[in-house]
Amino acid sequence: MSRFRPGQRPIFSLIIILLLGAFIGWQSALYSVRDELNIEEETPIEIYPIDLDLFWEAFYMLDDDYVDTLALDDENQLYGAIKGMVDSLDDPFTVFMTPDETNDFQASLEGTLQGIGAELTIKDDQLTVIAPLKGSPAETEGLKPGDIIYMIDDMYVADLTLFEAIMNIRGEEGTTVILTVIRDGLTDPVVLEIERAQIEIPSVEFEYYGDNEDIAYISIYQFNDNTELEFETVVQELLLKEIEGIILDVRYNGGGYLDVSVDILSDFIEGKQKAVVTKHREEGDNEIFYTNESSRLADIPLVVLVNEGSASASEIVAGVIQDYERGLVMGADTFGKGSVQVVEVLEDGSSLRYTIAKWYTPNDRSIDDVGITPDTIIEISDEDYENEIDTQLDAAIEYLEGL
Repeated sequence: MSRFRPGQRPIFSLIIILLLGAFIGWQSALYSVRDELNIEEETPIEIYPIDLDLFWEAFYMLDDDYVDTLALDDENQLYGAIKGMVDSLDDPFTVFMTPDETNDFQASLEGTLQGIGAELTIKDDQLTVIAPLKGSPAETEGLKPGDIIYMIDDMYVADLTLFEAIMNIRGEEGTTVILTVIRDGLTDPVVLEIERAQIEIPSVEFEYYGDNEDIAYISIYQFNDNTELEFETVVQELLLKEIEGIILDVRYNGGGYLDVSVDILSDFIEGKQKAVVTKHREEGDNEIFYTNESSRLADIPLVVLVNEGSASASEIVAGVIQDYERGLVMGADTFGKGSVQVVEVLEDGSSLRYTIAKWYTPNDRSIDDVGITPDTIIEISDEDYENEIDTQLDAAIEYLEGL
């Protein structure tokens, strides 16, 4: 039996290595527009598509009569207004961070990542675990995909912004955080005490399976800057060996760079083929990404392993393999993150990350919110999970050995 190897991650498909912000804004811009155009306070700004009189009416009511004058802060009030505007989009991947939150976020990415090692997102308005990272404290202490984080220490997540929740989970190496989680199938909450650590994030792992060690197992945890180079090393070794099958494992892979996933796909697909289409609001902005014709592994039988922690770029990989019937997709339904985001830093140092497109497979399938359904569905039971038995990997090896 194969040992279960959970854990993988993206570069914030946000999707999120424990950092997301709340959406807020900047007030002085509205005043400056009025001043420059010499517009009376009571006159709506005609250049805007909506009448902002309602906003100003409410603003001045609070400014004139709200009982606690110390609580009145122009910047915070407008930040809150913009947060409400962004929240109305009901898109967990469109978020805003204030200047302070943006600085904290950038500083955290420039240093060594310290925390529990889990990917989080907002799903159905709840802070949800996509996946624990491989070998992380979160994995060791039993945090599972699909867990809903209800409390962080003695704080209720519902009382926190997403950014506040993430920053309270993260922390210095050696400190601890207590997470109370709601887990599907259990009546009572699960309480996990997790010691934070320095998180090392792998990209590609490789080994051989099968009686004759002729089945190559390639596990890709994320599609980042190092992935192509690490994958190239694996390909060079495979080209020198007689291989009867390949298992490409993108379970718990939350995504990363779209172009990296397409380049890796290119080794499994014959010739130049459509890999993914990104569809924008304006049809003229749509883009088509093609495989690069490297095709070095295109003739070797292939199984792609996926699960509920496979998201974004890893779903592109599974969707392309499935559409071209290039191999067998096996495991559990994927996460369903089929959108593209950009990040813009605003004038006052705040930042907006927002969705600009959705991507589609070669057969024009969108997986947003629905995911990829494997050709062969194999679930891992709680008992197998606890005993580190990887029934999905076992089934993939058995399938390739039987060809």
